[in-house]
Amino acid sequence: MNIDIISDVVCPWCYIGKRQIEAALALYAQQNPGADPPRVNWRPFQLNPQLSAEGMSRQDYVLQKFGVARAKDIYARVAAVGAEHGIAFAFDKIARQPNTVAVHSLIALAAAAEPQADGLQDRVNEAFLQAYFLDGVDLTRTENLVAIATAAGLDRASVEQCLADPRSRQAVAEEDQRARAIGVEGVPFFIFDGKLAVSGAQGPEALLKAMRQAETVAA
Repeated sequence: MNIDIISDVVCPWCYIGKRQIEAALALYAQQNPGADPPRVNWRPFQLNPQLSAEGMSRQDYVLQKFGVARAKDIYARVAAVGAEHGIAFAFDKIARQPNTVAVHSLIALAAAAEPQADGLQDRVNEAFLQAYFLDGVDLTRTENLVAIATAAGLDRASVEQCLADPRSRQAVAEEDQRARAIGVEGVPFFIFDGKLAVSGAQGPEALLKAMRQAETVAA
């Protein structure tokens, strides 16, 4: 089974959704000993494609999008749900709201660089989520992207070439548009074997149920 997960690394619910699909996959493995594990593919979606490469102040972004009172409520809710999944969100550390097209190009590079079974794409995706939400790393700075990606296992020369190649960004933009064309309006968005879609962070049991349903749907 292939599970395509459309997400953005600056979406806290996508980080929570990642933990939920990991828990669902663990349940699947327990219930299916010896079976091949589903293959997870991370696909790009830009929450803020209009942002420049320099991004903008996180504080200004949050105020413009949510306002003070709503932002506090959202942060509190996300922090509580994140804690349930072992994620200690550190929103106070985030200074810049980035455009994520460059990050997505590196996540795509990871998928192409190694067989998916190696888990490289997942490690790179996880590394960027951790860097942004736990450490407040500025993802608008190229040197930070290079450091995160190489620490996660990507080759430095390949990373630098990818970031310098406008075709990498164009490929991300095109895949983002394909996601929107099939009706994706928010993330995370899970597609199971191209047969069944689930929108939002739904919980491990709901995701496991979707896997089971996808197994019974004819191609």
